[in-house]
Parts: sequence; structure tokens; C-alpha cells
Amino acid sequence: MKSLELIVERIILSSRWLLVIFYLGLVAALALYGVSFLFKFLKVAGLVFVYDDAEMILAMLGLIDAALVASLIMMVMISGYENFVSRFDEGEGEVSFLGKLDAGSLKIKVASSIVAISSIHLLQIFLNAQQYTGEKLMWATIMHLAFVVSALLLGSLEQIMSKLKK
Repeated sequence: MKSLELIVERIILSSRWLLVIFYLGLVAALALYGVSFLFKFLKVAGLVFVYDDAEMILAMLGLIDAALVASLIMMVMISGYENFVSRFDEGEGEVSFLGKLDAGSLKIKVASSIVAISSIHLLQIFLNAQQYTGEKLMWATIMHLAFVVSALLLGSLEQIMSKLKK
């Protein structure tokens, strides 16, 4: 019976390597998103003398939003690999900027990134408020507040859990 248990444990532990498929997919998605960002940047650069201040602010917010999404993808790839698959053997200094992210810390960082991305989208909506109905503005604000409340609750839960571990 013990040998069957060891086999099951090895299979389960080895299955973590299946996550690599997802992380490699995220690498490919990040590359595609980089190409998309480049085209957005070139469009903005081509229209730099045409855009008025409001349009330029909206274009810059779009680029900032893309950078935040790319950072979120990178954070999930690196910390997910470190936490669930294997430690980085080489380049330890290259990923030290992440600190030691456990699953709880990763959730907090992801939630914070989502709130930041949502904030930018909401600001873009408010800067174009004339294009939206009052109902759409209300729902965009409610969705953003839901992200904020979720992030705050995740942060509170993580704080409670860290106190319980001590």
C-alpha cells in the first residue's frame, strides 16, 4: 500500500511540470502583446502633432495600461514558476527583484495590478464621458469599486493569515 501511495505522490508532484505549458503560452502571449504595443506606439507617434491634449493623454494612458498588463503577465509567469514548478537555478540575481512571492503575496500583487489597470480604464472613460451614457458610467464605476473592494479584502485576508501563521 505504501508503494502505491509513493507512486501517486510522484505522479502528483511531477504533474506540476504541466504548468510549464501555461507559462510558455504566457511568454508567447507577452510577445504578441509586445507587437500590439509597438503598433499602438507607432500610431501615437505618427499622430503626435495631430492629437490635442486630451487625445494625447488618452493615448498615453493606453500605453501605460499596456505596460501594466505586460508587467502583470511577467509577474505571474516568474512567480508562478518559482512557486509551483521549480526554483530558478541560474540568474538568481535576475529575479531577486520579485522578492519571495508566495501564493498569497502573488494574489495581492495581481489584485493591485488589476485595480491599477481598472483605474486607467475608468480614467479613460471619464475623459471621454460625453461618449457614454450615465448608466454606462455608473456600471464602469461600480465594476472598478468591486475590484478595489476585492483587493482590499484579499489584503485583509492575507494579513489575517500571516498573523495566524506566527
